[in-house]
Amino acid sequence: MSEFHEATDDVAQQLREQLHALAALAGSLAHEIKNPLSVIRMNMELLAEDLEEPQSPRERRALAKAEIVQKQCTRLENLLNDFLKFARPRASDLRAGNLNDQVERVLTLFAPQANEQHVEIKRFLNPDLPSMLLDGETLQAALVNLVKNALEAMPNGGQLVARTRPTRLGVALDLIDSGVGMDDSTRIKMFEAFYSTKHGGSGLGLPTALKIIEAHGGRINVQSEAGRGTQFTLDFPTPVRIGSEARSPLAVAVEEDSAEQVAVEQATGRE
Repeated sequence: MSEFHEATDDVAQQLREQLHALAALAGSLAHEIKNPLSVIRMNMELLAEDLEEPQSPRERRALAKAEIVQKQCTRLENLLNDFLKFARPRASDLRAGNLNDQVERVLTLFAPQANEQHVEIKRFLNPDLPSMLLDGETLQAALVNLVKNALEAMPNGGQLVARTRPTRLGVALDLIDSGVGMDDSTRIKMFEAFYSTKHGGSGLGLPTALKIIEAHGGRINVQSEAGRGTQFTLDFPTPVRIGSEARSPLAVAVEEDSAEQVAVEQATGRE
């Protein structure tokens, strides 16, 4: 039996190494595509400037074609940027921090857009929330994707509620919108890479957010009903003890089970 487990572990390790190598190759390829694409787009912009005041039908046709190429280049650049974010390693610098601070920064960022869309943002951020291990930059990127989706679901106004709360083994964030909601089919597929119901969407925003949350040892639960809105609940673990310095990467694997938490503490050299 032990030989079987060792063989299984070896295969799993080989698969992880192959996936990492594939991700690195895909990232390099995306960079190689992005650079000449930027050159094409910039030259199309210059050509469009030269044709800004077309004097003949031929020049008008040329301007229209240049604008089409320019728009498609921009769309592909955005897709490549989203792909690079999705493929890049996440949450590599975990330090003790407060979830409320991350939520507040993201909500402040979207406040002008929310006001313009007549969306009321309501905050219920628990002041006694315990600290968690987080990478501020990547966690904010995940929250940006979720808040952006919520606002896009309320083009005619509505309400977005952000609520933080302690849980039995960690902290949680509820993001509740009164938007258009989604059906079961969309909810099931929403975290699949390149799946999108939006025109021009890359389909990588939510999968990227999921990767970031999982890299923090967390998980996402989604409840939604078409025509009634959506609730995202993010659950994060808090280590048994948080010092001033970042914990071992093993801390990322802490899950909502007290026995597993004790095992992680022992494995990281609990004093």
